[in-house]
Amino acid sequence: MSGFRLRIVFFLSLAAVLPALVNAQTSADGSTPPSSQVANTSSPDADLRSQVDRLERLVSEQQKRIDALEAGRPTTASLPAPANAAPAAVGQSGASISSPASPAAAPQNQPPAQIVEAGSSDQRIRNLERQIKGLGPISFSGDVRLRGEPFFGGPADGSLDRMRGRVRARFNAVADLGSQFRTGMTLATGDINDPVSTNQTLGGFYTRKTIALDQAFAQFTPKQFTALTLTGGKFGYPWYNTELTWDKDLNPEGAAQSLAFQLNTPVLKRIALVGFELPFAEVAGTTVNGKRIGQQITYGGQLQTTWQIAPHIKLSAYSGYYDFHGADAVAIALARASSKNPQTPFTGVLPLNSSSPVQNSMYTTTATNVVTISGTAYPTGVTSVTNSQFASKFGMFDNIARIDIDTAHPRLPLALIGDYVQNTEACANLINILPAPSNTSTQTFKRSVNAPCNPHQRHGYWAEARVGRLQNKGDFQIGYAHIYIEREAVLGNFNYSELRQGTNVTQHRVDSFYQLDRNVQLGFTALIGRPLASPEPWLTRLQFDAVYIF
Repeated sequence: MSGFRLRIVFFLSLAAVLPALVNAQTSADGSTPPSSQVANTSSPDADLRSQVDRLERLVSEQQKRIDALEAGRPTTASLPAPANAAPAAVGQSGASISSPASPAAAPQNQPPAQIVEAGSSDQRIRNLERQIKGLGPISFSGDVRLRGEPFFGGPADGSLDRMRGRVRARFNAVADLGSQFRTGMTLATGDINDPVSTNQTLGGFYTRKTIALDQAFAQFTPKQFTALTLTGGKFGYPWYNTELTWDKDLNPEGAAQSLAFQLNTPVLKRIALVGFELPFAEVAGTTVNGKRIGQQITYGGQLQTTWQIAPHIKLSAYSGYYDFHGADAVAIALARASSKNPQTPFTGVLPLNSSSPVQNSMYTTTATNVVTISGTAYPTGVTSVTNSQFASKFGMFDNIARIDIDTAHPRLPLALIGDYVQNTEACANLINILPAPSNTSTQTFKRSVNAPCNPHQRHGYWAEARVGRLQNKGDFQIGYAHIYIEREAVLGNFNYSELRQGTNVTQHRVDSFYQLDRNVQLGFTALIGRPLASPEPWLTRLQFDAVYIF
């Protein structure tokens, strides 16, 4: 390979001096050279010999440089450069080559790229590694999930029967920036208007699928007080929950604080307090003197404790409260996203979408355009949503107990989970429902409600049992959960997206997973549900998954 490169360099160098050789030979044949060359051709044989000697030196220097590059070491060989050449030569790889002198000894006007020693790909890789280490250790991970999902049963008209394929892809990057700071980001597929699902349905005439920012956060744990952790941005849940209240694919936004202590007592092993402030919308005032843009936000906190109640039994208890300020912003965003207004077709970014129908009691006002002819009003058929409000406010008191049992079989741990939630402000927003405006010559207004609000329908339950683990090849896990959610118990577009509907629902879930390989999982889930107090047949939803983890 070195011989081949030497021949290439030889021919390139020969091409550089060929004009001089031709001129020298022309002078030797007695032809008249240009006047600018008369002084240089008085001795053609000597000049030709000089050119050949220069060519030999040039080839020798090029070979030394090539040997140095292949050996991965710097070279001190310097080439004679033309008068119009750049201060540093460019090697075969296109990288700037310089002597091993320190940057401090380099000329002040030398470009930074010529100061950095980058004579080989190995050296450039080492430079990149040093830059990465300067930021902190970075880890990458992700997964791709393929899913087949048939539906059958449900409404008698078959409106929910379907068979679809879905895909989910996620990519994570996390960096530890020293002993106190940590940051990370996640990219994920899914409808960007749906906060509770990263699934992408296959179809749409083979169009490209959306990938969006799913997490972007920074975390601070002061080394003087490691019990405290502060988190900001868009992040994973810092509190423990089940999908009775929060879907696992949702990543909240805002700030969170965690104060946790490990205790060395016979029974109480850990105690922690988590607080969070999660803005979800901005709403501008509509009055003449009140157009301030207000922040709609969720405030919450959770007390966490862990108890060793027996040698092989651990109990974890979580008690939290989630207070949604300005939940009506969610109601109007949902109503506008689902309205079929021909003047605002389904293009571009819609306000808010939901994977399952939202069943909380909602009052919605619509405006229909009319034209008046000879005193008679005629509707044009163009209808738009002007206002939507929940009948309830949402202040949810959530209590979870988890029991972990060591069965003495490492592959068969047993977990029992119970979750009970109560909305302490069910139907509390009824006094704030705005009446429909008076009709005008160009618009008529109508207010409707999807379901009357009953303050007693404010409870939700989740009971789950799970055995097995998913760590090593050959591991398996089996689980069963029963979910029961009354209409006003939770905010129905942020909880479990796979339910028959967000609230006013009873649901059974059976799932099993098998660790086929260290990086491959196979899964099956059956979801069977229907609305509460309804004669509707059970809707069965099956999910067949293959998950590839990297």
